[in-house]
Amino acid sequence: MQDFRDKVAVITGAASGIGRALVHRFAREGMHVVLADIEVEPLHAAERSVAARGVRTLAVSADVSDAADVERLAQRTLDAFGAIHVVCNNAGVAITGPVWTHTLADWQWILGVNLWGVIHGVRVFTPILLAQGVPAHIVNTASMAGLTCVPNMAIYSASKHAVVALSETLHHDLAAHGAALKVSVLCPGFVDTRIGESARNRPPHLSDTAAAPRSAAAEAVAQRLLATGLTPETVADTVLDAIRSERLYVFPAPELKRRLRIRFEDILNDRNPRPSGPEGLPSGD
Repeated sequence: MQDFRDKVAVITGAASGIGRALVHRFAREGMHVVLADIEVEPLHAAERSVAARGVRTLAVSADVSDAADVERLAQRTLDAFGAIHVVCNNAGVAITGPVWTHTLADWQWILGVNLWGVIHGVRVFTPILLAQGVPAHIVNTASMAGLTCVPNMAIYSASKHAVVALSETLHHDLAAHGAALKVSVLCPGFVDTRIGESARNRPPHLSDTAAAPRSAAAEAVAQRLLATGLTPETVADTVLDAIRSERLYVFPAPELKRRLRIRFEDILNDRNPRPSGPEGLPSGD
């Protein structure tokens, strides 16, 4: 996809972090932008910030773990703009801790947003984009945690590994059909976002009152690493370049590929895994 002007982009998790940066980056290319998020006030603040630049916008409050919400997002976009060209399934949340300390609600919450949010996005938007018969692109936000495994990140890593697998398979399926639609999977390392504060958006029916206490020390380390990570704007620039070049794997911090080499060498040599990165920390969506 090379021509972005007057095209339509849909971004989930658009109220903050990488999502908000994507909104502004697409707007700079002359696109119309549809912002979706579960946080209503930040969502409308993000919409106002880009609309002030003269960009046509639409803000839709949506819980990506809810299939009906994603279907409504697609329909409202079509009603408003008549077409969709870029879809960023970006909404994400995180939790850390030893795998045996997580509750059923923890698993349901993280997988609901990180994995089912992408599943719903792919299921709902792919037929629409294919039917248009013009160049279009889907971007699924995974993580370096979707390609490596480190302690204290079981649910987050499981969700992101699944997003990588879904994206790779979608790439093969689209190629087999000669589709004008392409896909990218975004695998950032640490990014300066508020993903460490994901609990602010945790739904009451999936509360963590039965969960084991979180490690304050681990949380402090996570916040420090996130704060010193890439800017969301840097990630957004990399995503735009990947769309232009029709690149599947998107690594905003290519130096982190060394972690992949460590993991794959251990697998190929039948070795127990060596540590490949900081313990128990999400990359940030």
